[in-house]
Amino acid sequence: MGLPPLASGPHGRDALRPLLDTVLDALRTGAAARGGPLPAGGPDAVAARVADAAGEILPDLGEPDALRVLVTALAEGAADPAHPLCAAHLHGPPLAVAAAADLAASILNPSLDSWDQAPAASALEALVTRTLARETGAADALVTTGGTESNQLAVLLAREAHGAGVRLVHGANAHHSVPRAAWLLGLPEPVVVPAPAGTLDPAALDEALTQVPGPHLVVATAGTTDAGLIDPLPEIADRCAAHGARLHVDAAYGGGLLFSDRHRPRLAGLDAAHTVALDLHKLGWQPIAAGLLAVKDPDDLTALHHRADYLNADDDTDAGLPDLLGRSPRTSRRPDILKAAVTLKTLGRGGIGALVDGVCLLAERFAALVDGHPGFELHAPPTISTVLFRPAHATDEAVAAVRRALLTTGAAVLGRARADGRLWLKATLLNPHTRPDDLAALLTLVENPPEGPAPR
Repeated sequence: MGLPPLASGPHGRDALRPLLDTVLDALRTGAAARGGPLPAGGPDAVAARVADAAGEILPDLGEPDALRVLVTALAEGAADPAHPLCAAHLHGPPLAVAAAADLAASILNPSLDSWDQAPAASALEALVTRTLARETGAADALVTTGGTESNQLAVLLAREAHGAGVRLVHGANAHHSVPRAAWLLGLPEPVVVPAPAGTLDPAALDEALTQVPGPHLVVATAGTTDAGLIDPLPEIADRCAAHGARLHVDAAYGGGLLFSDRHRPRLAGLDAAHTVALDLHKLGWQPIAAGLLAVKDPDDLTALHHRADYLNADDDTDAGLPDLLGRSPRTSRRPDILKAAVTLKTLGRGGIGALVDGVCLLAERFAALVDGHPGFELHAPPTISTVLFRPAHATDEAVAAVRRALLTTGAAVLGRARADGRLWLKATLLNPHTRPDDLAALLTLVENPPEGPAPR
């Protein structure tokens, strides 16, 4: 047996072509076996099927059919974000052009920790990050793995700018990664500001900033995970300016509204932030991971400067080789920016904006469907593309049971959220190919959930 072929190099294309056919056929076979948005049977049944397909993971002798077998098993046991009845999380179906670009990134395998490993990728990253930063009113942006890393970096930069005594102030509606960042970085316990209507209360924020000694880092949210709500950014920015507080906006979900002429005004005030978290694997339709942290003052990034002689020696930097270590706390980094660059250039602002408008319209239509149905209760009109609803007069236990019945049978995937002291079903609509009939089918399944495994 000869050496296994490489994905790149002079013979990479010839080696990959039949393997790609194998992958595509396995994806089709696995999806057909699944037959719906989620595999039926629940965790134990899925784990058993995967174990049966995988067999011995590290056999003494290799198995040439492993690619087909394991990709088929993964596809059969996947939650398919491209299925119209898969609408639980901020986990959207990636665009084909983005996935194709991601394949190219994997094949070329640049590592963005030194210029000599990624000459073109580092130049492309600089172009794209600055373009996206300008959309938020910032000057530069770093590539991250998603909203969580972006929020952690924002807190880190605030700590380095204002000292270890900086007080983190966030709404009760903030993403869980925000207080966790304070814990990770050894900061004082965050100050939690009430969000009685699901959004941060500016008056309560003003009171907190008055009473709690600074310096302060205020975190606002543009697109909450539970309901897609957007904090009143202009009022929050005014309060921060009055108290000299630093402002970070977690726009991992809502940041995609920047591409839409119709919905962009909802992000008024975003340009006042010192840092902004974005996440293009939500309203950007990218394969995970595709996060960014936009930074208004590029000098803040000097805190990330780090020297490793084999990667950014002083004489190399003085000679003009770019220093990439200060672009992330990670060392090895894949060129995730390529898929975003290809998507932005292929679709343009208008094309991406149309996708954003489309899923927001789907949410409006689904909310109207719920509101017009006597058997359901709508929490509120959607702000972005998330709809909270529940069967009328149901207990929280019944709502949870309906969701689990849909998951266990593989019939539909809905999320859950707690609002106003009650449990709600959450439909997060990120698939622009979803049709009105699909929305009606989703509601029908919730009204009459299947009792056993769905047909396969």
